[in-house]
Amino acid sequence: MAKLRIGSRGSKLALWQANHVAALLRAQGHEVEIEVIKTTGDKITDVALAKVGTKGMFTKEIEEALADQRVDLAVHSLKDVPTELAPEFELVAIMKREDARDAFISVKYSAVQELPMNARVGTSSLRRQCQLKALRPDLETHPLRGNVDTRLKKLESGEYAAIILAAAGVKRLGLDEHVRSIIPPEIMCPAAGQGALAIEARSNDDHVKNLLAFLDHSDSRAAIQCERALLQSLGGGCQVPIGAYAVRSGGRLHLIAMVGRPDGSMLLREEADGDNPEQLGRDTAQKLLSRGANKILQDVYSQEIATPAKP
Repeated sequence: MAKLRIGSRGSKLALWQANHVAALLRAQGHEVEIEVIKTTGDKITDVALAKVGTKGMFTKEIEEALADQRVDLAVHSLKDVPTELAPEFELVAIMKREDARDAFISVKYSAVQELPMNARVGTSSLRRQCQLKALRPDLETHPLRGNVDTRLKKLESGEYAAIILAAAGVKRLGLDEHVRSIIPPEIMCPAAGQGALAIEARSNDDHVKNLLAFLDHSDSRAAIQCERALLQSLGGGCQVPIGAYAVRSGGRLHLIAMVGRPDGSMLLREEADGDNPEQLGRDTAQKLLSRGANKILQDVYSQEIATPAKP
């Protein structure tokens, strides 16, 4: 049996994810190896993600390796995957989702509401910044880049009163010592796809697609399809102040979505239920657009965007 080659970023979290998938494939009797690939997003570490105008900055180089047949599959954090894939690639499995919510992490404080006036909070996400500022306009938000370890060290050194990270990543790495609370999605709507792993392969590689089919989780796929349909309808990438969180229960989907100004001065939220994942996402996006989301997003996109450094 041919060896399966997994393409992955080199961060601790990305390698945990790749090794998790590798272990599941080995349990099926496959021989697996992991190839670490440095992406554009890994090379630009001194600029806030929201200012880097590159779609697919965490996936492009891995897709190139797929196209060149240097790897057979790629494991991604789904929120990093652009909503539009080139025809030669396919998300062949969306794995059972971990907790999609955001975690409030602090040495001293137990929740956003308990932070002192003008406290310094670390996040590089405009989505998180927007919702934090809407809840607590006095808070000072500051950019926070680096892997989960680095971010936690900055918190422990006293640079920040708190930081906000995806609960799934912190849990996967076993670094949840300072997680004080999980923020409800009605207050801090997660990013589309947050907490889910996607496995990408070549569209024409039926052999690999068949081998990976057992990893696809239908409820998670339906939720993700809904969230990504909303994101695509709003023309957004993973670095804009858009949140989408869908859950399937009893055959129906419930979607919570938000669009807001980065400073929290305007925040639009919508909730809706439906049976068709993509239709629910598109319809909810239209409701947000009709309420002024278009103007908010145009203003965000018109901000100066940093030019990525040449690889």
